[in-house]
Order: sequence, then C-alpha cells, then structure tokens
Amino acid sequence: MLTVAIQAGGQSSRMGEDKALKPFLGRPLISRVIDRLQPIADELIVTTNRPADYAFLHLPLFLDLKPGRGALGGLHAAIASAKLPLVAVVACDMPFASAPLIETAARLLVEENADVVIPRSVEGLEPLHAVYRRETCLPAITSAIEADQWKVIAWFPQVKVLELAVDDERPFWNVNTPGEFAEAERIALADD
Repeated sequence: MLTVAIQAGGQSSRMGEDKALKPFLGRPLISRVIDRLQPIADELIVTTNRPADYAFLHLPLFLDLKPGRGALGGLHAAIASAKLPLVAVVACDMPFASAPLIETAARLLVEENADVVIPRSVEGLEPLHAVYRRETCLPAITSAIEADQWKVIAWFPQVKVLELAVDDERPFWNVNTPGEFAEAERIALADD
C-alpha cells in the first residue's frame, strides 16, 4: 500500500515563478508529475504551503507541520500526512519522475525490510525520489527537526537505509531555470 506524496513547497527563486504551476507542454508541470505517478499510487497527496494555488488538482493538500524547515519540513509533512505504510516522496519539478523506479524501490523496501530505499545518482542521494517506511521514518525525522538539524538526510543513521544505484539520471532531473525547463520540454516532446 503506497502513498505518493508530491512536494510543491519550493521557492522557485531561480525560475522567477512557481515552477510547479508553469505550463509544461501546455499543462502545469505538477500535472505531468501526477500523471506519471498516479497509476502506482494507492493514495496521492500534495504537500504545499500555498493550498489555494493547487486546489485545481482536486487532491488532498497538506501544509508543512514544521514551517520554515525547508526540504526536511516538507519531507516530514509528506510522511506525517500519508495514510499508508509506505510513502514515495517526489519533487514537483521532476518532469521525468519514474513510476517503475518508485515501484522497484517500494518492492526492495519490503523485501529487504528497509526503512528507506533511496536512489544514488552521479549527483548523490536523491531523497525527493525515494520511498520511506512511515512507521520508522516519521519519529526519526521528528527527532532531527527537534534537534535543529536541517539536512534532508540528517536522520538516516537512525533507520535502515538501502541505496539503489541508478544509471539513468533522467528521473532525477529537476527544472530550476527557464533554460532547463525548455530543455526538458524539448526532450519530453521527442519522447512522447
């Protein structure tokens, strides 16, 4: 049973506008991410501190429970708000988010009795395209926040983490600038 939580809490400062709502091939980028992951979700939620902007999605919207804590606060909100035992957390600015990769991570989490299955790309760990066990991760994240830790993975020593080596970088591409956005649209058009 998998909750997919789409994180739409970033500032989009390099984009100059809310990238989740910016039209990607004619539709808001977040709609593309949702379409890619909805088939594998038993529950689909969005974390955002601007729920009115995302009401058009007609999905459950959740605010940060620990405001002002950046990506760790968003991860906390996603895992705390999920109703199901496994939670896939994916950033809203990943136009090539991969349902098969999330499914593989969720399967490995169960098979290996892990608490986190996180891809490792050439850029490093990818916490915003990973799967978490709610029961064990939520208290660990809460402890990290209460200890004034800010790194998204600061709490990993408290849980069993399984890294998943991934050769394909495309699922983790996030679009932060207008140029990156245009390049992602060009690639998506060629793929579709």
